[in-house]
Amino acid sequence: MAKIYVAHSKKFDFKEELYKPLRESELNNEHEIILPHEKSDGLYSSKDFFRNECGLLVVEASYPTIGAGIEAGWADAYDVPIIVMYKEGMKLSSSIASMGEVIEYNSLDDMIAKLSESVADEVKF
Repeated sequence: MAKIYVAHSKKFDFKEELYKPLRESELNNEHEIILPHEKSDGLYSSKDFFRNECGLLVVEASYPTIGAGIEAGWADAYDVPIIVMYKEGMKLSSSIASMGEVIEYNSLDDMIAKLSESVADEVKF
């Protein structure tokens, strides 16, 4: 079981389009998924989490966000593997795309399927 942190912009309905599908997926049963704004809009101490506990960072990068970019930089500095995913048709920042494996998805089901496959490749038991 890996601890997976999910970084994202707040410029979309992340609770319905990201959190809900993740919580309803098998990934939620197989791993501890940290959704930083699930219960609070406050800041999550992600830098310490990356340094001490995190097994994988997933960045939903369909919408530009400085915060997720900073978190990706911290994760990279602590050698935490990174998966970057974005919706088909959206413009992906070349900076964030260079941080790890990139997944393009066209639906929520496609997002979960591709993410599940990538997580299985990244997380070694």
